[in-house]
Amino acid sequence: MKYRSILLFGAPGVGKGTQGKVLGVIPNFFHCACGDVFRNLRSDSPLGKIFIEYSSRGQLVPDEQTIELWHQFIVNSTKIGRFHPDHDMLVLDGIPRNVRQAEILRDTLDVQAVFLLRCKDEDKLVERMQRRAIKDNRLDDANLDVILERLKNYEMETMPVLKFYGAHLVHKINADQSPAKVLSDILRIAAKK
Repeated sequence: MKYRSILLFGAPGVGKGTQGKVLGVIPNFFHCACGDVFRNLRSDSPLGKIFIEYSSRGQLVPDEQTIELWHQFIVNSTKIGRFHPDHDMLVLDGIPRNVRQAEILRDTLDVQAVFLLRCKDEDKLVERMQRRAIKDNRLDDANLDVILERLKNYEMETMPVLKFYGAHLVHKINADQSPAKVLSDILRIAAKK
């Protein structure tokens, strides 16, 4: 079965998680933020140790472990009745993160739209991430060097995924607007899918 999906893309701190969480409470949408799934792992579990090792340096967890964890989360969410693949739209945030992951998930995801949230001011992104580090106890957002490494990785690894899916699926959203306006722009397009 291929999961009907919309993908949230954008630099760290742009608001993907905020939008995904709101979409996830709307009936017939199911939100999966891969970063949150990783952060909810027990730190002494094998995948938890891998996550801490990579995220503390601002690096991405290797593709195999990322896809494995994502797949476990989707299967478990389906089993417990949180995700209903036959009628829910899967809202993905943080996966696929690179072209290789997109290729691996080609036969799993039926991508309906890709929303590229864009913020023109990198300083604003850094400020958001540092605020979030304190508010949400996200250690991967606390160190400026780690933040800058994450932004660099995003440009190198994630931006090419947009080309993989093609311009016809990519919808650019101005993330400098209020969160409500960003959500409105996303829903206007998602409602047609």
